[in-house]
Amino acid sequence: MDSMDKTVKFNVKGDEQEASAQEILLTVYGALQEKDYHPVNQIVGYLLSGDPAYIPRHNNARSLVRKKERDELIEELVRFYMAGHR
Repeated sequence: MDSMDKTVKFNVKGDEQEASAQEILLTVYGALQEKDYHPVNQIVGYLLSGDPAYIPRHNNARSLVRKKERDELIEELVRFYMAGHR
């Protein structure tokens, strides 16, 4: 069988699994702590404004936080809060 007869699978981003909202928030929180920012204030600033300048580039946090829509991150925060208060 000729190799030209075989179907080749092509993945644009490889087989990387997308980070969950929880993983993203924890990573961003840690990066903010390492840079001596107040993590809660900075994350709230980002979620309210959409301005990525609230999140540092440290540990790729800025790029990572932009991989999810802000409403998905807020949903994760509300879900987590409500699970702890039922």
